[in-house]
Amino acid sequence: MKKFICIAFVSALSAYAASFAYADTAHHEKETSDKAEQTAFGIAADPAAATRVIRIEMSDAMRYNPSKINVKRGEKVKFVILNQGAVKHEMVLGTMAELKEHAALMKKFPGMEHDEPSMTRVEPGKTGQIAWQFNRPGTFYYACLVPGHLEAGMIGKVTVK
Repeated sequence: MKKFICIAFVSALSAYAASFAYADTAHHEKETSDKAEQTAFGIAADPAAATRVIRIEMSDAMRYNPSKINVKRGEKVKFVILNQGAVKHEMVLGTMAELKEHAALMKKFPGMEHDEPSMTRVEPGKTGQIAWQFNRPGTFYYACLVPGHLEAGMIGKVTVK
């Protein structure tokens, strides 16, 4: 009987210790995920380190103003995004393939929340921001992926030279 109790106690203790190890691993993964991650279209930047501020206006006409932006490779930009409309809009940076893939997910899950540095959802009359370093040359895009908005033409282009 004592042997059984000892084995049960060791098993319970092991499970208890494993739960702490799992919690520590999950905490470490969270810390790692908070760090900027290189993407095909650049990397998140510190807003205070931005060398340029670009104001972008969104409207219920499903347009961005401006809809075309040129930046230099390596430039750190802070986008200040104003929603002048009466409905929610968002700005999501990415490649065309990534934006189309994300738009398809948004159609399936329209209430999906965003928590990435390359995107912001802005309530009517409010302002959002994205700080980004375009450290790769190419043509990239920003779009509103609220279902129906991209299809209505709510897209802009960033050219990085």
